[in-house]
Amino acid sequence: MRAFASTKELLPQADPIRSYPRPSLLDEPVEGPKALEKLGIRTWGDLIEHLPHAHRDRRDVRLIGQLALGEEATVAVAVRSVTVRPMRDRRRKRVEARVFDESGPALAVWFNQPWIARQLGEGAAVLLHGKLRRRGEFWVTEFETLSSDGGVPLHTVGLVPVHPATEGISASKLRELMWEAYPRMLASIEPLPARLRVAERLPDRPAALAAVHFPDREQDEQGARRRLAFEELFLLQLAVAGRRRARREGRRARPLEARGAVVDRWRRSLPFELTDDQVRAVAEIDADLAQERPMQRLLMGEVGSGKTVVALHAMLRALENGAQAALMAPTETLAEQHHRTLDSLLGGAVALELLTGSTSAPRRRELLGRLADGQLGLVVGTHALIEPPVDFRDLALVVVDEQHRFGVRQRAALDAKAPGGLAPHALHMTATPIPRTLSLTAYGDLDATVLRTLPKGRRAVETFVVDGARARARAYERIREEIAAGRQCFVVCPLVEESEALQAKAATVEFERLRTTEFRGLRVELIHGQLPSKRKGAAMEAFASGEADVLVATSVIEVGIDVPNATVMLIEAAERYGLSQLHQLRGRVGRGEHESLCILFGDPKLPRLEAIAGERDGFRLAEVDLELRGAGDVLGTRQHGLPEFRVARLPEDTELLVRARDHADAVLLADPGLRAPEHGLLREAVVTRFGSELDPIPA
Repeated sequence: MRAFASTKELLPQADPIRSYPRPSLLDEPVEGPKALEKLGIRTWGDLIEHLPHAHRDRRDVRLIGQLALGEEATVAVAVRSVTVRPMRDRRRKRVEARVFDESGPALAVWFNQPWIARQLGEGAAVLLHGKLRRRGEFWVTEFETLSSDGGVPLHTVGLVPVHPATEGISASKLRELMWEAYPRMLASIEPLPARLRVAERLPDRPAALAAVHFPDREQDEQGARRRLAFEELFLLQLAVAGRRRARREGRRARPLEARGAVVDRWRRSLPFELTDDQVRAVAEIDADLAQERPMQRLLMGEVGSGKTVVALHAMLRALENGAQAALMAPTETLAEQHHRTLDSLLGGAVALELLTGSTSAPRRRELLGRLADGQLGLVVGTHALIEPPVDFRDLALVVVDEQHRFGVRQRAALDAKAPGGLAPHALHMTATPIPRTLSLTAYGDLDATVLRTLPKGRRAVETFVVDGARARARAYERIREEIAAGRQCFVVCPLVEESEALQAKAATVEFERLRTTEFRGLRVELIHGQLPSKRKGAAMEAFASGEADVLVATSVIEVGIDVPNATVMLIEAAERYGLSQLHQLRGRVGRGEHESLCILFGDPKLPRLEAIAGERDGFRLAEVDLELRGAGDVLGTRQHGLPEFRVARLPEDTELLVRARDHADAVLLADPGLRAPEHGLLREAVVTRFGSELDPIPA
């Protein structure tokens, strides 16, 4: 017995004119429980896009006599009689229906659902799904009546869809509404060109929607999901490629030629040789900067791989062309650290200033004046750089560190500081290794450069995951041994929740505890994002200079902090952090000549912590993080450019993503703005789904 006929038999057989897609049918409101709005469902179109997350296989309808004790199945039976009985506590009821099929009788049982008795008349033909229990009792979980009008059973037979539900609307009710919406699926617009669907062997959109909700076979559901996932990824790749084209063919940038007057002299002054990766990176950046097309490059590098040196090379290239360069960091702590590091690399030969929210008013006025008249060529700052009063005379390059932590508008606001309608060249940096899958999605509009080779002297960090009082005592003992040998230690307090204030409180409490107990007599400092800038600076200076033995901190120290004498990183409640964040924190040690270790307090059997203990390659850890948490959560990309996919699953759909990218590139090569008549629906789908600008930005 099958749940329903094939899709072709069920969908209305209208004439060619009337069967043409009518999207207005999908714009009509759905009449149903108010809880639908919690699921984002207001129209029939919203409803048919609410896809099932699973299907229950109920295709095999059994005879009662064939069932083994405890077996779950669907049976087709006739009702002989119905009784409602009180249960032991007298408050609940038990419905008992004597039923039979050709193999014999059974007692069908429902618990605490007395109204069901009114739906079961003598002689009624019903489908029951449940389990055979003791003494021939069949405990029912779902049932439906077989009507004489040829109605289709939805809940008990076939591949039964399970849609995400919420309080106020059940999966069963959603299934019934979806079946009501089934004929309207013909009204769904097909955005994919026929040639592409033939090349990828994809069903049309209405058939895919029908099959993903109510498939006849597993293969139908799999093929439908593949088609809808491909569409989603293909539209995204068109949006990403469109954004890349808009940037490249829109506003012009000032070419920054390799003159050598500043950069070569600085390179000769460095007390170390650049790695092969750094040499390749600066060559790629120099080639970009020499063009009128604005550079849009992502510089990815392991913690300590030397991104700052590469960024300074680019900034000095702007300076030697008589232009200005700015580096923007997401926090004051990181901006201050960058300022110290860059100043050290420059050796005082070039003026470099810091502009943050904590900069005093007189100092701020002075800096703004020097930026406006071009006296100041290099500046490091936070969001303070994009405030309206900040004007640059000739901003030609922006470096955005940890760029995923800035919104699109914030980055655009810095771009807008360039003069005369020109766009600045942009170098985006991240110490978080980005899996290839994400680099094709959230960062697909950027050219990517990867620094994999660590500079000489960087040491691998031994990592231990420990739990329990004995392990904790040994960890503190090990730290005291390191401090006795003249080394230093970080203690990172847990990410209680997404609140800097709560993190600061946790760090403060732990700071007070440690300096009076385990680290009594040692020099302990505290740093967190809520501290005044002067106190943060003093704490960091004390630790960096070796005056403090222990720095208790929140995750504000995950990037940019460079203290070669620190050899121990202790992280509390490590399970609260993502893999990439743990890897970045671990990278704060192992930067000097001494062996270093990272101690994580948490469950050693937790997959994420097992991975960080056993793997040192940040890019491999990023792939593991993606597998464990999903694309939406890694780097917080839902807030920074990567949509939450409805159908596509990353990383398992990576091959499909690559195919979608290749097709998108081919389509845009032939029709860059998707202006051809055959691409009209495709263009509309891209803009509707992703809000993409497919045309060059006017100068």
